Amino acid sequence: MKRALINIDYTYDFVADDGSLTCGKAAQEIEESIVGVTKQFVECGDYVVFAIDTHQRNDNYHPETSLFPAHNIKGTNGVELYGQLNAYYKEIKDVENVYYLSKTRYNAFLGTDLDVKLRERGIEEIHIVGVTSDICCLHTAIEAFNKGYKVVIHKDAVASFNHVGHEWALEHYEKVLGATIV
Repeated sequence: MKRALINIDYTYDFVADDGSLTCGKAAQEIEESIVGVTKQFVECGDYVVFAIDTHQRNDNYHPETSLFPAHNIKGTNGVELYGQLNAYYKEIKDVENVYYLSKTRYNAFLGTDLDVKLRERGIEEIHIVGVTSDICCLHTAIEAFNKGYKVVIHKDAVASFNHVGHEWALEHYEKVLGATIV
């Protein structure tokens, strides 16, 4: 079965202590795992997608504007991948099986060419890592399930700023989406 890794929103604004919408320590604690999983997929020749939340400055029409502080603004360091993942991405960004995808909604499929890219490659199984487990990772997993993909969640490579939401999402992935938790 052909597989892909969807690496969601592991950016400065979501991870760094001074990020504008940070998961803080919970996200920082998964750094080694998220980099390790990403390296494994790249080295195996699997398709690796960096699905990164990207917003425009002063976009008062975006639905998140009233829910969250401004974050991942295009052209700022907030939208850059965080820490070791950023350093690794710079090494692999031109590798054929690596794709950087800017997204504007929680769901990485919505308004993007993600489904087309996956289907072109015959991908049947999607592995998800990143933040936040109960928002962007969850909405992407739900859409993947609805599109018929097998979903795998890397438990040690997802995090949230909401511990209760994180635990709920892990159960939801498994019990409602039939996802494999590894």
